[in-house]
Amino acid sequence: MLMLRRFSAAKTPIPMTRRRRFAALLLSFVALACIASSAAAADDVLLWRGDHATGRVIMEDLAKQYAKEKKGKIVLESFSTVSGLDAVAQGTADIAGSARGKYAKRAEEAGVNFVPVALDGAVLITHPKNPVTSVTLRQLYDIYYGRIKNWKELGGEDKEINLYGIAAPLDGVEFSVRDLVYRNGDQRVAIPRLYLNTTKLEEGVAIDPAGLGLSTYASTYTNKGVKALAIESIGASTPTIADGSYPLYITLYLAEKVDSPKQDAIGRFIAFLDTPSAKDILKKHALVPYGEATDAIGRANARTAFIDTRLGREPGTAVVAIAATTPAVATAPPPTPVAAPRASLEAKARIAPAAESTEQARENLARAQAVAAEKKEAKAKKAEVAKSADAPPVAKKKKTAVAKTDAPAKAAKPAASFGNVDAAATTAAKPSFGDVNAGAKTSTEPQKN
Repeated sequence: MLMLRRFSAAKTPIPMTRRRRFAALLLSFVALACIASSAAAADDVLLWRGDHATGRVIMEDLAKQYAKEKKGKIVLESFSTVSGLDAVAQGTADIAGSARGKYAKRAEEAGVNFVPVALDGAVLITHPKNPVTSVTLRQLYDIYYGRIKNWKELGGEDKEINLYGIAAPLDGVEFSVRDLVYRNGDQRVAIPRLYLNTTKLEEGVAIDPAGLGLSTYASTYTNKGVKALAIESIGASTPTIADGSYPLYITLYLAEKVDSPKQDAIGRFIAFLDTPSAKDILKKHALVPYGEATDAIGRANARTAFIDTRLGREPGTAVVAIAATTPAVATAPPPTPVAAPRASLEAKARIAPAAESTEQARENLARAQAVAAEKKEAKAKKAEVAKSADAPPVAKKKKTAVAKTDAPAKAAKPAASFGNVDAAATTAAKPSFGDVNAGAKTSTEPQKN
């Protein structure tokens, strides 16, 4: 409009057709700017989908803080673990929350990275008036196997145990506990009462004096309607989870697709999780930021041996620290290079340097560097060929020695020599990475006693 006013004020009036052209051009610029702005805004919006435990405890406050710092917007959809992971795999959600790691038997999760965010505790909850305060790992094993059915066998009243569980398959909390206790996260157990999520499960236990179910420490430690039972006389708390002494500590993850078109925005959110403001939110909810959980991570193998001993079985296959609450990892196809690979790697390495997702980011960076090196060499080769083609012909050197008169002079016609332009071209070797599955735990069927 400013341009139009200037032209209007000029001594020579602009014909109407020219004014219309200027106006149309100006409107085109405005429209393009709006489109670019909308695209950038869309890139800053991430759709999160996952289980209620993760959404309710972590994501609500994290999303508010992320928006407050004007770093982007997180839209939350809490439902179930599998729905979130499948949505990420299908591209209908950008990130997902999960209280378990990757499940090797599900092809849908092969292309999904699991970034560890924090440690929580899986807790058995019951009614506050229930006199039972602690159970052993053997009792826990037998309860879910249907061998212990009465509270009297646990030192309580002569009442049938009303066992509650989550109806959705492969629920994160229950999967993690079964993986620890049975060495099989998908182990079938005897649970007659099923709920859609942990929120409804907690509500059911709160009104049932004989109720028993699994939830998380972070989502129940302030809930006076339920009581968490100790395991082997060790109660769940932030200190016992942080030092790994509580046997049923679990990892909470952020799941992302390896070739997501929103890798830049996802990388920024992962980097945000490593900031003091994000860590303060995790701690406020009694969680242990993963980067500060070195004691628990270091005790992973000792924890596995402790559980095996209490259950009277042979020690299982040694598990690396990061896989302590994670089942065997499926071999994923090589991921395509993603945007900002170095920034993504640096963000993930700060939170979980040994995680599978960090290894994936490291591969992405190495792959991107290899591609860049190939392009650079190809460009250099092309420039060398072009330079050689444009070089002036080599001048003939004058002979200093007197030629013999009886020998006919040979007209030397030396051809210009440019060297072997292919000699310097090298083929970039594909980066070699370690087997990220080497320490993964193999689930086996539990022993029957």
